[in-house]
Amino acid sequence: MAEQNDSMSSMASQICNQIQSVFTQGETEERTVLEILVEEIASVAGRNGRIFFYACGREGLMLKALCMRLAHLGLSVHVVADMTTPPISSNDLLVASAGPGGISTVDAICGVARSNGARVLFLTAQPKSESVTKYATVIGFIPAQTMADDHQPQQQSSTRQLLPMGSLFEGVMFVLFEMVVFRLAEVLGQTPEAIRARHTNLE
Repeated sequence: MAEQNDSMSSMASQICNQIQSVFTQGETEERTVLEILVEEIASVAGRNGRIFFYACGREGLMLKALCMRLAHLGLSVHVVADMTTPPISSNDLLVASAGPGGISTVDAICGVARSNGARVLFLTAQPKSESVTKYATVIGFIPAQTMADDHQPQQQSSTRQLLPMGSLFEGVMFVLFEMVVFRLAEVLGQTPEAIRARHTNLE
């Protein structure tokens, strides 16, 4: 049992270190992705706009988690494709994510948002991809490995990665979004009591 616990602790440390290394790389940017997210969301809140979220797969799950947290902060938030999603307008913000760059469904949603005058905050590890430069109003660069650069040499195939494919990008998203919510709570003057009071009681 002790060996198993040590192994779990070692794996957890390796994963946390990989995630931390991404944030270290991101600090060299002129504006960090944390600053961009906080500024864009606070700006929408200040003009009583709405925030929409869209991504595919597990990136989509991370955005849904952020959407839930922002609802707890009292913001008007919606996940694209939910039955109650209202139309997007020029007063609003779409937060879209495509770590590897262009994804056809993400591109389509971003195109609709831009055609209706909304701002598009595009989270990605490939900021120079054609889709990002075409649709993004502002880019949130997350320098983490994704499916786009997850190609191990054949001779290393026996060594399994702890965070394969897009897992590192998604792990960074989770930690990043917790920091965003913490900062926004301060900016918006939200107390822990007010945040907790907005949690659903239909459970």
